[in-house]
Amino acid sequence: MERIKKKLSENRGIWVIVIYAAFYLPWFIWLEKRTLTQYIVIHMAVDDIIPFCEYFIVFYYIWFLYMIASIAYCVFTDHETFYRSFFFIATGMTLFLLISTIFPNGHHLRPSGFARDNIFTMLTAFIYRSDTPTNIFPSIHVYNAIGAHLAIVFNKKLKNNRAVKVISLFTCIGIILSTVFLKQHSMYDVLGAIVLAVGMYPVCFRSEYMDRLIAKSKHKEAERLV
Repeated sequence: MERIKKKLSENRGIWVIVIYAAFYLPWFIWLEKRTLTQYIVIHMAVDDIIPFCEYFIVFYYIWFLYMIASIAYCVFTDHETFYRSFFFIATGMTLFLLISTIFPNGHHLRPSGFARDNIFTMLTAFIYRSDTPTNIFPSIHVYNAIGAHLAIVFNKKLKNNRAVKVISLFTCIGIILSTVFLKQHSMYDVLGAIVLAVGMYPVCFRSEYMDRLIAKSKHKEAERLV
């Protein structure tokens, strides 16, 4: 028990995640449960060309493990990259909440039935039942996958581990593709997430302002441990 308490004390990033989750989850649940009489239907011509492919459900589910593994690894191995990645992810998720609240949106892309009956369509059906086709712009699945990949790329412990970075990139791309091949998102959602990620990347990983915040955080952490 003492070892656990010590680990929690040394890794304040865990508490940062818990606090943000307490802020994010109630808001997201409210968005999912509210009744919408009118909403913006998001659709792009290319959506009608992209075929449904249930096999991408594997990547869609991997997203959950991918997010947990990449961020948790940073919490325990590279605090600086954790805070940069967390700020990147949390900013995007908060903007998503605001957009979904002010501009209710959804899509009509899901198939009415499946041509095949297999484990992959069963898993897809479960997602369809548990996740409404609303509150989709920008795609958090896409945006956070990019954030998770950046967390791995910039993690100092993985600096020379090319294999892990390549696997991460492959996983990230697979997750992005899964959102459109499973008809969970329109290409508008995907492109919106990518544009947001491109905008947030220099802010979180290249700006002097973030460098100063990280340095200040390190200084306070050092003083606390003395």
